[in-house]
Amino acid sequence: MKIILASDHGGTNLRKEAAAILDELEIPYEDIGCDCEGSVDYPDYALPAAERVASGEFDKGILICGTGIGMSISANKVKGIRAALVHDLFSAKATREHNDSNVLCMGERVIGPGLAAEIVRTWVSTDYEGGRHANRVGKIAEYENK
Repeated sequence: MKIILASDHGGTNLRKEAAAILDELEIPYEDIGCDCEGSVDYPDYALPAAERVASGEFDKGILICGTGIGMSISANKVKGIRAALVHDLFSAKATREHNDSNVLCMGERVIGPGLAAEIVRTWVSTDYEGGRHANRVGKIAEYENK
């Protein structure tokens, strides 16, 4: 598994926490920033990261902004992306098992580093169940291909 990490100015601290968890789990990743304190536009980071997941260059992505909402909306505009905004452990597990999410979005202003670390651990270690969920995920892909 290879992961791409990105954040806007509102998610830099939590992005660094996510990177530390990936280091601990020995999961390779590329961190594309931002490394700035001034305001930047979340689509400038979410869209390139999502495109690189959709292309197959990366298996998954983790995107962080102040709320996670902007990153989630942006990433989900990219064909083939199933970005999930997650702020609890149940959703982290369910979105992998049931939705085969390939991008995790979180908000630094919503959750703290301890919970974020557990969400990352749960999300990267949970497999997609397929089965009854495959038809539902397939309907999303069908719609995207119209």
